[in-house]
Amino acid sequence: MSSKSAASTESLLDELQTTLAHGTVARRVETLRRVTDLFINGAVDYSDEQVGVFDDVFQCLMEHIETSARALLSNRLAPIDTAPPLTVRTLAYDELIEVAAPVLSRSERLDDEVLIETARNKSQAHLMAISLRRVLSGAVTDVLVLRGNDEVVQSTVNNPGAEFSERGFTRLIHRAEGDDSLATCVGLRPTLPRHLYLKLIAKASATVRERLEAAHPQQAGEVPTAVREASRLARSAPVAITRETAIAHALVKSLYEDGRLDEFQVAAFAEAGKFDEANAALAALASVPVSIAENMMLETRAEGVMILAKVATMSWSTVKAIIDMRDELSGLEPTDLAACKATYERLRTSTAQQVLRFHRMQQTAAAPT
Repeated sequence: MSSKSAASTESLLDELQTTLAHGTVARRVETLRRVTDLFINGAVDYSDEQVGVFDDVFQCLMEHIETSARALLSNRLAPIDTAPPLTVRTLAYDELIEVAAPVLSRSERLDDEVLIETARNKSQAHLMAISLRRVLSGAVTDVLVLRGNDEVVQSTVNNPGAEFSERGFTRLIHRAEGDDSLATCVGLRPTLPRHLYLKLIAKASATVRERLEAAHPQQAGEVPTAVREASRLARSAPVAITRETAIAHALVKSLYEDGRLDEFQVAAFAEAGKFDEANAALAALASVPVSIAENMMLETRAEGVMILAKVATMSWSTVKAIIDMRDELSGLEPTDLAACKATYERLRTSTAQQVLRFHRMQQTAAAPT
C-alpha cells in the first residue's frame, strides 16, 4: 500500500472511530461510502490481512444504516472477486432482496455452502437471484429444483452455466409434466442422461417433440422413434447418447475385456447411483445388448432387473442395490423388496433365459427396417 494510501486509511480509521462512537446515521452512511471507495480503488493490491480489516470496518458500519445504503454496498462489492468475504456473506443472508440479490447473483466470494443455506431458507426472490449466477453446481441446483417455484426452476434450467445431478434431472422431469416450455428446456440440456431423456420423451406432448426435432434437425427421425418405442416399453430408440453415457459404456467395456467386471463392480456402480455404468455392466454379464438391458431396467416393475440378474447369476444383495438405485433415481414409491426377494429366489435361471430370449425377439421385431 502506498504512503499516500496508508495516510488516507489512517485518517479514515480515525474518522471511523469517531463515527461509530458519536456519528449520526447520515455520517455513518457517508463514512461507508468513503471506505467502499478506498477499498475498490486498491482492491487488487490488498493482502488478505488488509481485506480482513476492511471486513471488520464494513461489518461495523452496516449496523443501523438504511436499506438503500446496504443495497448500494452490495451492488458495488458484488463484481469484486477479492471483496471482504464476511461482508459479502452478511449481505447474502439479508432478508431484503434488494440487498441480497446483487451478491447472490454475481459475487464469486460466495461458496456452495452459503448458496445452499440461502436457497433452503430464504424467499423465492433469493432463489431467483441465485439461479442467475454464472456457474451453478449440481449441489446448488438440487435445492433450487426442490424448493424453487416455476419461475426459479425455469430460470435455473435456462442458465447455460448450471450443472444438474441425476437426482436434479429426475425432479425436473417430474416437474416438466404438463409444462411444455420446461420439458423442452430440460430435453435440450446436453448432459441429460439417456435413460431420463427417454422418460421425458415418453411423457412429452406433441409440441415438445416438435420443438426437440426443430432444435436437432439432424436427429429429426429419432424423436418419433423414441416415442413409439417408449410407449411399448421398448426404449431402445437411437436417440442421442450423451458424452457421459458413451464414457460410461467405454469404461464398462474395458473392464469386461480385461476380465475385471463382476457382480461386485455392478453393486458398486448401483450404490453410487451410476445408472449408465450399472446398466452396461449388467448387460455385459448377462450377454445381451445394452439397449435390451436398458429396456428392462426402465420398466416400472422390477421383474426386468431380476431376469437380467438371474441370467448373470447374481446374488440378491446385488439385485437389491440395483433396485434401490432405480427407486432413488426415479423418485417413485419404493419397491416391495421382500416380495422381490421371494420372487428372485423362486426364479429359475432357465426361466430367466427364456424370458430374455423373448425380449431379444421383441426388439428384433420392433427394429426399424
